[in-house]
Amino acid sequence: MNLRGVDLNLLVVLDALLREKSVSRAGEMVGLSQSATSAALSRLRDMFHDPLLVRVGRRLALTQNAENLIEPLKDALSKVQQTLMQQGGFDPHHDARTFTISASDYAVLVLLGPLVKRLETEAPHITLHLVPRSHDTERMLHEDLVDVVIEPHELLPDSDFPSEPLLSDRWLCAVDSQNAIIGKSGKVSLEGFLNASHLAYGIGPDRQFNLADQHLAREGVNRRITVTVESFVLVPFLLRQSNLISLVLERAISELGVPEVIGVEPPIALPDIHERMFWHPRHTSNLAHSWLRDCLRETAGRIQAGISPVKGASQLEATREEAEADRI
Repeated sequence: MNLRGVDLNLLVVLDALLREKSVSRAGEMVGLSQSATSAALSRLRDMFHDPLLVRVGRRLALTQNAENLIEPLKDALSKVQQTLMQQGGFDPHHDARTFTISASDYAVLVLLGPLVKRLETEAPHITLHLVPRSHDTERMLHEDLVDVVIEPHELLPDSDFPSEPLLSDRWLCAVDSQNAIIGKSGKVSLEGFLNASHLAYGIGPDRQFNLADQHLAREGVNRRITVTVESFVLVPFLLRQSNLISLVLERAISELGVPEVIGVEPPIALPDIHERMFWHPRHTSNLAHSWLRDCLRETAGRIQAGISPVKGASQLEATREEAEADRI
């Protein structure tokens, strides 16, 4: 096929058709009428010598050739768009962009919460969409449903996507400070741990337990799990004024800020988690994406080093205290 004879606008229509599998919806996506989109589909069929979309019952389905075009076409159009957008560079102080990040509740609380506060002043026109984790990370990245995925390396050890480390954290036993399971030494014994009533949190309809609970299950450690909940955010509130015990990451315990709930060393060694950010290689050289990854890397580095993740946080707090004093 000679590109000189190809109307490249047709490739934009083709991308919409492959995404939507509907002539009318594809037309709406690219701003064409249904008849104009049908005409474009007819030209595309001639160009590729393939029907591309075929009727199956009351719906349209992609041919095998059309399926094979999805990824390379998306990559090509994405690179063209990025090239055009980067002609004037990227200025986070003035440019408007939207990014979507897939992350766990833990990553949102510990890492993305501080990032949001930081961007309020550093990038006032940036919009972040924070979406829940997905069991199909590859599809999320391949289909540009998200810009960045934040997951523990332990869950994606063999990923082919570019990635960088962000944070590591350790597991503690979260308990009410008055829980009798805590001995005079301030620790939890192995016997007490095994005999205690445990609260476990899982993700999604299949209740996939966290990495610590999965590790104990693989090691054959039998416990009495009396309560399960879908989000760890609720865990400290359920532990309060109870004899329950739960495995929670150290930073989460402090961030959730329930004074009665404390973290103590578990009597069984548990592997740390190592959060990483993953992205599609089509975005590696994009200036805006690169800036976002820099922000994530720097914010995580400050957290890991025990420094306030929000630049100027102490000055901001001082200003608020002065304003409060003036009101009084």
